[in-house]
Amino acid sequence: MNLSSRIGLLKEEILKKVGQKIREIRISKGLTQVELVAKMEITTDPNNISRLEAGRSNITLFTIYRISTALEVSMKELVDVE
Repeated sequence: MNLSSRIGLLKEEILKKVGQKIREIRISKGLTQVELVAKMEITTDPNNISRLEAGRSNITLFTIYRISTALEVSMKELVDVE
């Protein structure tokens, strides 16, 4: 396996882990995806949150910030996925 393939697999794994962390915290706070979007105070389709939680979308730092603020957790808590 070449370096590019390994990096691609690592990226996919990280995105899935961050997405799982977002989902776990959202559920623990008793929020639906629609409610999370509303708390983020943005206009977006809740399907975008679904894609993020499934690790199918590359999340930006600003989106991590918005989600962490809406969930009332630190950004570090969302991305600490060793």
